[in-house]
Amino acid sequence: MSRVGKKPIEKPQGVKAEVKQSVIEVKGPKGELSYTFPEGIKVSISDDKIFVERGSDSKVDRALHGLARSLISNMVSGVSQGYTKVLEITGVGYRAQVKGNKINFTLGYSHPIEFELPAGVTAKIDEKQTTITLNCIDKQLLGQVAANIRELRAPDAYKGKGIRYAGQRIKLKAGKTGKK
Repeated sequence: MSRVGKKPIEKPQGVKAEVKQSVIEVKGPKGELSYTFPEGIKVSISDDKIFVERGSDSKVDRALHGLARSLISNMVSGVSQGYTKVLEITGVGYRAQVKGNKINFTLGYSHPIEFELPAGVTAKIDEKQTTITLNCIDKQLLGQVAANIRELRAPDAYKGKGIRYAGQRIKLKAGKTGKK
């Protein structure tokens, strides 16, 4: 039995879940999300708990059991609390500005980069224009957007300049030594 899959998911107050055929819809104060779970997985709701069970002990069903439970759990916590990712911009002259649903980056290239945020993702930038805070109810979408932004200028291995996740440590390489 999957250790993750057999744990019931607690539903906080204000969150409503509904199962229709092979789709679970979760609604909360922050928004609503839906997930189509695989055929071998059964989802049931009773009182304030959501249970995820599998139909057989096949290798595929065992693999999908814990995954389905984790995704549904992320949906429940997303619609109740939401998720946040923080990115830091390091480098002289590197900065970002938010205009509507777009972020304008100056990252040392010959041109500014305009990054359009998908629906549901919001961004805030501090007054120094070097810290980006992304908010979303969908954990997977938020992680992908943060990875796409980081990809615009990944941290350099020699000076550490670029966009990194908050708290991420970059191991810097030693540069070349001068001739004697």
